[in-house]
Amino acid sequence: MEDEEMEKKVHQYLQRKGFRVAGLALLEDRTRLSAATTTTTTASSSSHSLSDAALSRSENDPARYYDGYSKLRTWAYSYLDHYKHELLRILYPLFFHCFMDLVAEGHTQEACSFFHTFREDHEHSRDLKKLESILSPLHLEQMEVARSLRQNKFRIKLCEVYSYELLLQYLHKTQALVVLGIINERIDFQVSPGQSPLIIDDSDAVVLIGTSKDLTKQINQKEVHWGQRSSEGGKQGGSHKKIKKDKFVGTTGKNMKSETSMVSIAPRVKPELTLPMTSVEVEQSILEDLRNPCSQGENGPSQIERVSTSDEARKSCTLFQGHSGPVYSAMFSPIGDFLLSSSADSTIRLWNTKLNANLVCYKGHNYPVWDVQFSPVGHYFASASHDRTARIWSMDKIQPLRIMAGHLSDVDCVQWHVNCNYIATGSSDKTVRLWDVQTGECIRMFIGHRSMVLSLAMSPDGRYMASGDEDGTIMMWDISSGRCVSPLVGHNSCVWSLAYSCEGALLASGSADCTVKLWDVASSSKTLKMDDTKGGSANRLRMLKALPTKSTPVYTLQFSRRNLLFAAGAPSLGS
Repeated sequence: MEDEEMEKKVHQYLQRKGFRVAGLALLEDRTRLSAATTTTTTASSSSHSLSDAALSRSENDPARYYDGYSKLRTWAYSYLDHYKHELLRILYPLFFHCFMDLVAEGHTQEACSFFHTFREDHEHSRDLKKLESILSPLHLEQMEVARSLRQNKFRIKLCEVYSYELLLQYLHKTQALVVLGIINERIDFQVSPGQSPLIIDDSDAVVLIGTSKDLTKQINQKEVHWGQRSSEGGKQGGSHKKIKKDKFVGTTGKNMKSETSMVSIAPRVKPELTLPMTSVEVEQSILEDLRNPCSQGENGPSQIERVSTSDEARKSCTLFQGHSGPVYSAMFSPIGDFLLSSSADSTIRLWNTKLNANLVCYKGHNYPVWDVQFSPVGHYFASASHDRTARIWSMDKIQPLRIMAGHLSDVDCVQWHVNCNYIATGSSDKTVRLWDVQTGECIRMFIGHRSMVLSLAMSPDGRYMASGDEDGTIMMWDISSGRCVSPLVGHNSCVWSLAYSCEGALLASGSADCTVKLWDVASSSKTLKMDDTKGGSANRLRMLKALPTKSTPVYTLQFSRRNLLFAAGAPSLGS
């Protein structure tokens, strides 16, 4: 009965998220299996009850903490000396939270035994006396010190990227669920390649960093230059009053002059990356497109055109073969002469569109690569993976230039800032982070989503960012302050794609609910400014139009340089 209820819920989830094909396959499998298992129901019922009882015992068994810690400890001490000193850094945070969890679950005797068995590994810690004084679940509720310790997270600094990858491989191979759960919730890894890996007694290697809210507040105090790149390299024009005056001015129609003023006074930054030169012919074609923009009218585009997929259209296509698993993301370079693709085979491939050939296979991730994005000027690109990291790459090097580690779950999407000095990442841990490309440091953490973040988009002026999640919520963020400017509510399923129009007046969102929605970013921003001065907090951007497809979830959106909106998706069965 429980299995049927679970299958029903899974089927409802697939239907709600737009996975109709998977839902039909699930129904077919259930029908086929039910016919094959009707004769063995009585014989298997006893075994099912025994296995369920064993599973419930294992979930409540305090020995799972001892086993998980002991096995990881043995593995870390037996590894190569070059990596061992970094792998051992995980032991104290794990010891700390295993003890706290045992106390919280009421296993006081087991907690004391665990503490005294492994305390010799951590005699140097000044927190041991605090831990030893926590003897019951009541202490966790009544003692301020105990409550704060339980809420604290650890930051572990690693100098060797491979050490972090070794740990991930071990946890996934051994299915150490207790250890994996503690690491996901309570530990924040910071990989800093380039430092000396021989510093064993580094006092900052394992740091208690407080609650996630405290960490977010601390991170969001760092300075961010959100303006576009400046050829002069850093003069900031205008006064503070002028910035405040033009803060929420729109970018269309009568406000075009204000938009120019706003961009000119944005904090200027030098391009930190060595950017490739653009040919004269390409610059001329870009300028020609910008001189002839497509007029969208007062309410934006009026329809979505379906691109033919007939046999005649397929004859003009080029097939690129090389990946050994499903391809999850593909993107053309800004000029169109290269194509990047990422796959479940953990690789990224670079293709030449003129030669129709694979030039490079980039290997670095250990798990599927969900997303890959060229920088706005090409040459550099960023990737997001199941291994909980994002990486910065250069086309002329086979190894990543930077590794951004800190998310507690999959990094599902990645997006470049318009000035090329930052990237944003959205994760299944329900957060969005902004990273400095030069240092690999997280400088903003955006918290507010209630489900995994699937899509990101940067405004053309570099000031705002939009993120969409699995529940259909879109949030618009002020990059400078790290706060949510406005939530956008309208979709009822996954928001797979977001895109700003060229002048930043519109935000388009594509969803699994088979619609494209257009949001008025420019004029609504004026209302947001007025509401902020009055202390209002329930702000909503105005939705201009909803453009439904017949039966096609919208997987990706893109505005062209002429401001044409393109939407793409896979038609469902029967459409």
